[in-house]
This record gives sequence, C-alpha cells and structure tokens, in this order.
Amino acid sequence: MNSKQRRPSVLIVGLNYAPEPTGNAPYTTALAEGLLGMGHAVSVVTGYPHYPDWKASKRYRGLRDTEVANGVPVKRVRHTVPRSHRLFPRLLMEITFGLHAAFVRWNTCDVVLVVSPALFGSAFAIAKAALFRTPVVIWVQDLYSRGIEEISGKRGWIWRLVRALESRIMRACDGVTVIHERFRDYVVQDLGVPNSKVAVIPNWTHITPSEKFDREAVRQRFAWASNEIIALHAGNMGMKQGLENVIEAARVADRSSSMVRFVLLGDGNRRRALEEIATGVVRLDFMRPLEDAEYVDALRSADVLLLNEAEGLREMSVPSKLTSYFAVGQPIVAATHPSSAASGELSRSGGGWRVNPGDPEALLQAVERLGTNSLAAEKMGKQGKVYARTLLRETGAVTAHSHWLSNIPGAEPASRQ
Repeated sequence: MNSKQRRPSVLIVGLNYAPEPTGNAPYTTALAEGLLGMGHAVSVVTGYPHYPDWKASKRYRGLRDTEVANGVPVKRVRHTVPRSHRLFPRLLMEITFGLHAAFVRWNTCDVVLVVSPALFGSAFAIAKAALFRTPVVIWVQDLYSRGIEEISGKRGWIWRLVRALESRIMRACDGVTVIHERFRDYVVQDLGVPNSKVAVIPNWTHITPSEKFDREAVRQRFAWASNEIIALHAGNMGMKQGLENVIEAARVADRSSSMVRFVLLGDGNRRRALEEIATGVVRLDFMRPLEDAEYVDALRSADVLLLNEAEGLREMSVPSKLTSYFAVGQPIVAATHPSSAASGELSRSGGGWRVNPGDPEALLQAVERLGTNSLAAEKMGKQGKVYARTLLRETGAVTAHSHWLSNIPGAEPASRQ
C-alpha cells in the first residue's frame, strides 16, 4: 500500500475489551488504540465487562452503551454471563453477544476484524460482513476444538461438531491471524484454511515496568516476609490453569516446613472452589486482582513467577501471562506439558524452568531451587526480559497487524468507494 494512501478503516468485533484487566481484553484494546495511532479509523463493538470474575459490570446498564475510550468509538452490547465455565453456558454467552453485536448499527468500515474467543459469536459478525460485502478477518487467540480434545482427552461428537464449525467459520473469512506457529499448523492442516490466508503475529507484553521501584517496600505492603520465597501465579483462575496442583504444592510446603509461600493473584470462575479446597493450607495466599501499577509491582517483588496448566493441555492456547512475566525480568517455573506451546516459549526465551503438570512435589522443588539460587534466577530473568524487548514489542505487533489488514483483498479504501 502506498504510504500516501488512506489506511483502511477497521471495525473490531470482540467480546472482551477494556476495562477488563486480563485475558484478551488488553490485546484487543491495545490493537484498537495502536491502529488508531497509525492512521486507521477504528471503531469497536464489544460486550459488557465481565472477565475474569464472570460477573457483569454494574457500571453499565441497559441493553447497549456507547462511549469513546482513548479516541476509539466503542459500542457495548449486553449478553449472558455464565455462572459455570462449561461448554453450553459459554456457548450461550457467545451466541447472545454475537446476535446483539450483529444487530447494532456498525460504523462504516473497509474491513471487519473479529476476535476469537468468541468464535461462535464471531459467526454472526462474519455473516453480516458478507451480507454487506465487507472483507472480514479473524484474530485467533484460542483453538476451540483443540481445547475440547485436550481437556476431555477424547474426540467425541462434541469435538467433531465444534471442529467442523470452527473450520467453516475460519474458512469463511478473508484472512486468519494466529498468535503462534503451532496455531497456523493446526488451522491449515486440520481445519483446512489455505496457508495463503493465514498470518502469524505473536501477542506482545502490555506492561511497562517503572524505573522507580522499592522491592522491600512492596513486599512489606503485601505482608511478604523478606526470608520467604514468594512463588506468584497471576491471572485467571479457571479450568485450563489446573491450580489444584499449586494448592497441593503448598500442602507439601506445609508438611516440609518450606520457606516457599505460594500466592494466587487474580480471579475467575474457579476461585471460590479453589479457596474451599485450600482451607487450612498455611503456605498459600489468595490476592484479588490489582490495578496495573500494583500488578506490575507484585510481579517484580515475587521471587519466582508461576505458570500452571492442567494436565493434557498442549496447543489449545498460549498463556498471555508469559508476556508480562518476561517483561518484568523475573524467573519462571512452568508446570506444563513438554510439547506445549508454553514450554516452547520458555525454551526459546531461556526465562525459566519447566516441570511436569500435576506433580506438586516437582513444582515445589523447582521453586525452592530457583529461590535459593540467585545467579540462576537473575540469568533467567534477564534472558526473559531480552526476549520480551526483542520479539514481544507492541509497536512491532501493531505494525504487523496494520500491514496485514491493509493487504487483505478488497480492504483497500479505494476499492470500497
């Protein structure tokens, strides 16, 4: 595209957006604002904030709401919010969002970008875009059919149905953007999307640590003793995280009088159940979600950052928390399958150690080893930080998205006139 030509206008349709603090929302928000800064006209249709606590925000009332957030026109539509994270309540949320998003008035645009999740909600936006002959692309953050297979451990009729729908939805798009090479392999080889339609643009780190930082003061504020090894898991508490493993590791720490204190920071649909399971565990704390600045302080003040995945998970998603972990320069212990996407990221970065999921003793031992080996911990932290600075930069990712959207057939502004 000639630099003097107008960049295509973009409508982003996605279930999650700011002020949601974690999950897909920070990426969708940063992309919208970044594209706006690069000269694209950008508008957003999104849901009401509800994640990660799975409760609709009381700030927004009625069926619809319109606002301008950091220069981006945002239309919000109401949808159901499931009490459980099972397939059908989640599907109902996506369908109600998708239908409502399709029936609101859209701003005129050259290309529609839908975000998955919500995959099934995206289908309605894709159908509406086709009706108006507007090019549409999908930004894939999770693979639904792969997730069902890995969580259930089988390929039943639900898996076959979801895989067929996932394939049909993606093949109906003019372009598909995925966040990892393994996602592209699956999308092309298993879902039948032409390779020429697929681009890989990794997610980026969306936090910027401040130069001024008093680690001891922060630890005192969180009541973390100076002689404790703080192992912090930050983010969503759902089925994919399998955090029962961390609770069991804390039980082992109790029995062995370990100096490791495990901290689960965040919220999610499994938090209440996890708190019940953890009753009586001394070497474990729960923390509510923090504002951005305090969140970064918490990551930087921990001795080890944890990533924990349920057994069987390999390729369904790339945990977004890794980008933040790398950015703050702290060592990571990841309980994940050796062939998982998360394991691959950890290996490439050199930012930490991997242990098998579902092995609480191994998790505790790895944390203890890193917590008492300052040289290894410092080396891993530095390597992770370099990885984030060189390969996980927001400006590079937004530029790649801008270039990709500008070259989707039919998305050129001249062709839409």
